[in-house]
Amino acid sequence: MPTEVKKPLNPEAQRRLDAYLTHLAGERRLSPHTVDNYGRDVGYLLRLAGDTPLGDLRSHHIRRFVAQLHSQDRHSKSLARYLSAWRGFFDFLARDFGLSQNPCAGIRPPKAPKTLPHVLSPDEAGRLMDIGGDDELALRDKAILELFYSSGLRLSELVRLPLSGLDLAEGGVRVTGKGNKTRIVPVGRFAADAIRAWLPLRQQMAKPEEEALFVGRGGTRLTPRAVQQRLKHWALKLGLAANVHPHVLRHSFATHVLQSSGDLRAVQEMLGHASISTTQVYTHLDFQHLAKVYDAAHPRAKKR
Repeated sequence: MPTEVKKPLNPEAQRRLDAYLTHLAGERRLSPHTVDNYGRDVGYLLRLAGDTPLGDLRSHHIRRFVAQLHSQDRHSKSLARYLSAWRGFFDFLARDFGLSQNPCAGIRPPKAPKTLPHVLSPDEAGRLMDIGGDDELALRDKAILELFYSSGLRLSELVRLPLSGLDLAEGGVRVTGKGNKTRIVPVGRFAADAIRAWLPLRQQMAKPEEEALFVGRGGTRLTPRAVQQRLKHWALKLGLAANVHPHVLRHSFATHVLQSSGDLRAVQEMLGHASISTTQVYTHLDFQHLAKVYDAAHPRAKKR
């Protein structure tokens, strides 16, 4: 973001932003990470607005702001996220501060070409899991990689996963995803074995009050950045040319399960997607495949 957009907010704008973030954390119970993202995105709006009172903003102002951000090569997905955050902010202001209209209503971001993230082949995924060594970091990292690939967790879900979320006897793990929604996902045998190998070392490393399953040498919860770096380290060491990151493993999990089972709804539930359309994008589905599933499953779909 250019320097001029990073100037401090005026006190009134800051007060309203703080109130909105308190609403998101307290009433909507969003995670701290999500609240921070909303704060950053709404902050862009407030800085672009400058001295213009929020109640005076109209749709042409919002379109100009979007055009400014678009000219800075902001991705269309980012622009869509900004507009969504701004729209929610103005809805809150209408409710709690008496604003009469939402200037973001009806404004759409520029369309973006659909792109799919890289997916590992089953052989590549197997190579990535083949971490040697029995030291604490190797055993921890093997458990992390196996769990990513076995259960399709998001990076945020893995680093926040508490020890109490494990139920290896039942072969499952309880995770908290977007919107503080909790789901239980299966844990495969290889992942369960890797976690069991890590647990004695975790007990030695973790600080007494630390609840996270995966900790660093300091005894505290691993950061998302640390997990990303360790994954990249092993990918390079094991000869994988692709830029492997946690989302690649999540996407590979979804693709491989769907290819084997054809059960789109089950994959959606395991990924924790609110909408099945999101799962369709993640798993490379095309219309022909969806049509076959529909024709086979819906009692009134088959042509007579």
